[in-house]
Amino acid sequence: MRIIFMGTPEFAVPSLKAIALEDNDFELVLVVTGSDKPRRSKHAAAEPSPVKQAAISLGLPVYETDDVTSQEFADIVAAQRADVIVVAAFRILPSAVFEQAAFGAFNLHASLLPAYRGAAPINWAIIKGERETGVTTFFLQQRVDTGNIILQEKMLIDRAENATDLACRMSVIGARVVLDTLYLIASRKVVLSPQDDALASKAPKLTRDNTRILWSQPVNIVNDFIRGLALKPTAWTTFNGKTMKIFKASLVDPFFETMPSSSGMVFVDKGRLYASCSDGWIEVLSLQLEGRKPMETIEFLRGFRYEAGLQFFV
Repeated sequence: MRIIFMGTPEFAVPSLKAIALEDNDFELVLVVTGSDKPRRSKHAAAEPSPVKQAAISLGLPVYETDDVTSQEFADIVAAQRADVIVVAAFRILPSAVFEQAAFGAFNLHASLLPAYRGAAPINWAIIKGERETGVTTFFLQQRVDTGNIILQEKMLIDRAENATDLACRMSVIGARVVLDTLYLIASRKVVLSPQDDALASKAPKLTRDNTRILWSQPVNIVNDFIRGLALKPTAWTTFNGKTMKIFKASLVDPFFETMPSSSGMVFVDKGRLYASCSDGWIEVLSLQLEGRKPMETIEFLRGFRYEAGLQFFV
């Protein structure tokens, strides 16, 4: 079975490797990924995507593109005479591309569809306090993330897990589901399940506006928000006139002796940094102040002069 694989980030790498290393009749005829670009910071040198690096190490042909709507790209895909197109964390494909595969194109999505349709399902599942999530494979169609479901696998979200940790676990489970999906397609044993649009929820793209911490919310919600955005793009707040990213926090004993007088207050006690929410305190464990490197809070406090009443902006 001739397969085109499309993906860019680390999340897609286990699926690519699983297909390439499986001892069967699967033939990866092309790997499509995003073009080389700075990936660690805006000022870093351009580097290949994780999928490109994995494909090169596996000796697979690679095609890079940032424009999946061009006729040139559609022609390149058509020329491969693929049986199946496998998509994992890639761009939204037009029908002129995904209809080129003889048996269809399917996507690996990091949620239990129709829940969390959109660009950031892992992040939003944690932000919303979900205790369960999973992966879904579904056939592509015109409306994004709405195609008929092929397979799903559920998994629990650990309360201490952040989005980066969860994505790593999901990528491994997802690779297994991708293989199972390919075997079903190859054996013509696919049983499709339509999605119920009435049960759909959204997982929109993460922006600076929707990643700002709202200290006026309860501690559980603030903690889930920080976990859901760690380690990237990271929840942020404003501290003493500068942007501060918060990578990790933890809930505080409800009997913490100093009660906040308002949301967003900062309190330092015995080398530990606390921030107040609407119903109590949360401890900040690691952070990055604008213009400085990421650090553990204990390191930050070595050079910090605490003044009672200092606030995060709410």
